[in-house]
Amino acid sequence: MTSLVACLGAGKGTWNEVAKLVASESWAKIFLVTNAFGRDNFAEKFPSVKAEFIVVDDFAQPMQILLDIKKALEGKIADTEVAVNMVSGSGNVHMALITALLQLGMGMRFVVPSESGAKEL
Repeated sequence: MTSLVACLGAGKGTWNEVAKLVASESWAKIFLVTNAFGRDNFAEKFPSVKAEFIVVDDFAQPMQILLDIKKALEGKIADTEVAVNMVSGSGNVHMALITALLQLGMGMRFVVPSESGAKEL
């Protein structure tokens, strides 16, 4: 089973898509990269979503966001590949997430929700 790593921005407009993607598969683990607002409010809006929140300061420099994500993920994914979704979030967080996953030696499959489950782009 693959782990899912998704960005979750402060804009609520994309949260439904992230929640749909989370529910679309039986993921080994689910990691949502977000800020404190996203952690507090997404969990309240979607209480059935069981995910580990990686809380970052999305206004920090990309290098700091990278270090925070890398530290939070290190040793937590047994596989060599993850499913990734970045429909939500900011460019700095997206760059930091991709770089962190590459530095951790992960392969990436970019996925979106579909009628039949997660669909690879």
